[in-house]
Amino acid sequence: MEVGDVTGVKVGTELCRFSGAKIYPGKGIRFVRADSQVFLFANSKCKRYFHNRLRPAKLTWTAMYRKQHKKDIHAEAVKKRRRTTKKPYSRSIVGATLEVIQKKRTEKAEVRDAAREAALREIKERIKKTKDEKKAKKAEVMAKTQKTQTKGSMPKAPKGPKLGGGGGKR
Repeated sequence: MEVGDVTGVKVGTELCRFSGAKIYPGKGIRFVRADSQVFLFANSKCKRYFHNRLRPAKLTWTAMYRKQHKKDIHAEAVKKRRRTTKKPYSRSIVGATLEVIQKKRTEKAEVRDAAREAALREIKERIKKTKDEKKAKKAEVMAKTQKTQTKGSMPKAPKGPKLGGGGGKR
């Protein structure tokens, strides 16, 4: 089953079992053999030749003949596509120039690992420092709130019952 695109509408085409021609929906002759095998023919000529046991490879107008005898291949068969091989090409990346990349590539693994460890240590120290600063700020804020609560700790009047309800079922 081949699906072609004709002005935005999808059309399912099938191939004739004898001639190899395209058969569009609603066209062709369907033949079901006793062993439940389905054959689709483009027209009565193809059906007749099939039942008379003619070989499609011997008839010049069939796709099988054209394929076997290499007739008009350029029109029917699609040319083999050549795959372009990508050549290795070095170029700089947004964050680093080509020289920096080459230098990093040539330096030894131990040096790279040591640099990575140092960078990680520096990042961890920075995070720890910011956490300590946040804790100090929080403690300062808590101390201030404690002072303000002790200064203005007047006993508040207890709330009475609510008046003017307005609740209940409606």
